[in-house]
Amino acid sequence: MRRDFPIKRLITAGILLPLLILLTLKGSAFQFSLLVSFLAFAGLFEYCRMTLRERPVAGVITALFGALIPYLFLIRSWQYLVVLLTILLLSISIIFLFRFNELNRVAAEVGMLAFGILYVPLLLGYLSLLRIGDHGVKWIFLLMFIVMSGDSAAYYLGCRFGGHKLYPAVSPNKSVEGAVSGLLGSLIGTLVAKALFFPEIGVVLAVFTAIAVGIAGQLGDLFESLLKRSCGVKDSGVMIPGHGGILDRLDSILFAAPVIWFFSMLL
Repeated sequence: MRRDFPIKRLITAGILLPLLILLTLKGSAFQFSLLVSFLAFAGLFEYCRMTLRERPVAGVITALFGALIPYLFLIRSWQYLVVLLTILLLSISIIFLFRFNELNRVAAEVGMLAFGILYVPLLLGYLSLLRIGDHGVKWIFLLMFIVMSGDSAAYYLGCRFGGHKLYPAVSPNKSVEGAVSGLLGSLIGTLVAKALFFPEIGVVLAVFTAIAVGIAGQLGDLFESLLKRSCGVKDSGVMIPGHGGILDRLDSILFAAPVIWFFSMLL
């Protein structure tokens, strides 16, 4: 992860967070899902460019189909979701059948595309599912509180007290102290959210949600760093000048969204 100021990383790196807040508060579930679909398209397109630089056509087709997945989550159309995934799988297979570069890399490239569909739009689809559930707006804001407070605490306290490397092979700048501080920040952020706008969530559920979602967010950050290192790139893209790509902004949310949705089912 880039060692830049975390709030700046989330807010000034474009208009994504303000737009997400605006559509969560004022927009309909459909309008919110449109933004999620755009993020799914942009994130999956960056993933395809990062992992399969020589397959631009397959990447564009995959990203376009992937953008439909959050909307199918919104309308809870699991039958059409299966149909869409089937069409996408067949399309990718046919493209590679007649247009491949190196025969010994076909299996790996097809696998990377298939994983990208599961990694980006499928996980982001949980935001749409979260939005239409009970207290959907509150759960989405709670997710923001957990991720932002954890990111900020990990940065400040990690820079100040970090001395033990967390996972140097994947992310040399992260420390054990920063990771622990991030979890404490997520817990504080959750309790603040409970006091400000989410009294329905009990203390016990709030604590478990903070810890589980905080851990998931950090794992999502590490996993995206692992992908970038394996592809030999510093950023997933250049869509946000000076701050990397969309996927760099979504790394924590991708893992955190399904986890917080599971906890919303408990409430």
